[in-house]
Amino acid sequence: MKSTLKTWTGLGLATALVGAGLAGCAGEAGEAGSEGDPSAVAGEGGEGEGGESASASALPVEQRLAFMAGHAAAGIALYRAGEAEAAAPHLSHPVSETHADERAGLEALGFQPAVFEAVSAALEAGKPAAEIEPQLAAAEANLDAMRAKAGGDPAALITYLMGVAREEYGAAVKDGAVTDPGEYQDAWGFAKVARQIADRIEGPQGKTVRAELDTLIKLWPGDAPVPPAKPAPAGQVSAQASKVELALGKQGS
Repeated sequence: MKSTLKTWTGLGLATALVGAGLAGCAGEAGEAGSEGDPSAVAGEGGEGEGGESASASALPVEQRLAFMAGHAAAGIALYRAGEAEAAAPHLSHPVSETHADERAGLEALGFQPAVFEAVSAALEAGKPAAEIEPQLAAAEANLDAMRAKAGGDPAALITYLMGVAREEYGAAVKDGAVTDPGEYQDAWGFAKVARQIADRIEGPQGKTVRAELDTLIKLWPGDAPVPPAKPAPAGQVSAQASKVELALGKQGS
């Protein structure tokens, strides 16, 4: 996700959230571009929004929902951390026409767009997150309820999200620095959603998978993916994602 935060200062968040530009999600054509093949996600399909929409529509609904939930998780966490401008592109996924293909079929799962529109309107109006905490909690609850209804194999979903997170992080961190804040934040969101999905895995395997995901998430310092001066190396994140996959009985990519 290429950062366009400077542009947003001049345009205003309303334009940034709804406008056709939304260049803040460049590279996501690749993220959603290969059904069932998480190794082919992120960064391989160019940087156009049109490609993202076309490939998003080809994904199973449970994968599209996990993908959208990852963006929303990053946006909500950034908003709560006082990083409203950074939160805006992530929170555009549940509301903007640019990302409409991601939401195809979600109405049948109980998608409540008004909940996310209220969050975006509050962000646009400059309201602090503490003032709209009920709306943020409602957005999270709606995502949780949709995931529960969508079902899907949790191991397959987590494997998909590990592939996306690995590619996003690798695109975000270069030469010991965060060169693409949006991709760095995306990767965190996908890891967080994977951890939520892992609660559905029972027994000793579930415990191991959750422990490996907790270790992965700790590679982002703090409670929100605010880029640090010294991020964890991309190789370390990739290696830990592979440990998650191994715990699932999947071969890492």
